[in-house]
Amino acid sequence: MIEGVANIWMPVRDVERAAGFYRDVLGLTVVKEDVGWVEFDANGVRGALNGREPKGAGSGGPVLTFETAALEETVSDLTRRGVEFTAGISEHDWGRVTTFRDTEGNEIQLYEPPRS
Repeated sequence: MIEGVANIWMPVRDVERAAGFYRDVLGLTVVKEDVGWVEFDANGVRGALNGREPKGAGSGGPVLTFETAALEETVSDLTRRGVEFTAGISEHDWGRVTTFRDTEGNEIQLYEPPRS
């Protein structure tokens, strides 16, 4: 099942500019950087900036991402509880993810870190 919040990320057009704002203006500590991704610590909550294609960037809002160690089991359990997933499980070097919406239409993700 869900183990906690992995992060809350926001789509941005310019990752470097946005990272500078969160780091230099707000004073948050950057804890992870990758191509098109900057993650920062906000008092124990991981916030992140996700670079997007210019056409769609900045038009969405923050995305809450929950972490789980057993993605398929969690998807099956939530599906039995009436959750409708808007995307299948996608595989990445940094882990696996799938998406659903809450009752208000907010996008939520489930994330499973890569196994060692």
